[in-house]
Amino acid sequence: MAELFSIDIHTHILPENIPDFGRKYGYRGFIHLDHHRPGCARMMMDDKFFREVQANCWDPLVRMGESDLQKVHVQVLSTVPVMFSYWAKALDTLDLSKFLNDHIAGIVHQYPMRYVGLGTLPMQEPELAIKELQRCKEIGLVGVQIGTHINGINLGEPQLFQVFQACEDLGMAVFVHPWDMMAAERMDKYWMRWLVGMPAETTTAITSMIFGGVLERLPKLRIAFAHGGGAFPATIGRIEHGFQVRPDLCAVDNPVNPREYLGKFWIDALVHDPAMLQLVVDQMGPSRVAMGTDYPFPLGELQPGQLINSMPYDDTVKEQLLSGAALEWLGMQRSQFGK
Repeated sequence: MAELFSIDIHTHILPENIPDFGRKYGYRGFIHLDHHRPGCARMMMDDKFFREVQANCWDPLVRMGESDLQKVHVQVLSTVPVMFSYWAKALDTLDLSKFLNDHIAGIVHQYPMRYVGLGTLPMQEPELAIKELQRCKEIGLVGVQIGTHINGINLGEPQLFQVFQACEDLGMAVFVHPWDMMAAERMDKYWMRWLVGMPAETTTAITSMIFGGVLERLPKLRIAFAHGGGAFPATIGRIEHGFQVRPDLCAVDNPVNPREYLGKFWIDALVHDPAMLQLVVDQMGPSRVAMGTDYPFPLGELQPGQLINSMPYDDTVKEQLLSGAALEWLGMQRSQFGK
């Protein structure tokens, strides 16, 4: 059987050398890398340790070597969400975003058959975000990654709508990734911010965009949500029931049943469970579920496509999950990768 073409829509990358943005901007809270030994670095937030990363987090050649072994043909690159920096002064976040976006665009330009790029935006200032979105398109990025909220503002709120409208108008894909998880003070133990907080964040983002009418008003917006849509696929029944029994609370901005939006946005297949993968494929359809691994981090799928390939799907469905859904979300053609 011929090897199926595969695209990983959920991979993170950093520049190998990150300037001291705290010194540049005059205040703390920014990430830098401490290269404490060859091929390894500590992500540091000022003097506080955040995460250990290896060369596969910044070296495109190392990533290609690992992708070849893992049979991943194309990676979609996005920054590590802690770099969003929505909390900072908007012009400083714009400057940081340009640095990160230029880095990713440079890799895509150098290796166009292996990488696709998503930018990051100063979402706390929508007008600046739209200008950088336009520049992202000009430098060869095909979309942007944003957080599940903007400094506590949910994605369905009116002040953010113009950014999503610009994404639709420009044909730029959107990837929503959790960050700055809710109820953090209750989730310090057991890694619960990542295990519980992240799915809750993504569920909130999807529900807010549905109830806020964003997906209704922007039917051509190509938007995907990380980690299998969080807990949303498992709670759509409860969300729909609430919509039906308390429309005075749930249907105030959009009268459409939330279940109607299943299949109108994308999710990645990073669910770690065959029954859950079957559920989301049944709910969304295979053309709306795309392989995504969270490479190169340990909470991701360590062998890309393993779960998809373990399922009793025919090659047509597997091809949709491994690359077809991704291509449609990205607005790209397989022929662009020379395959």
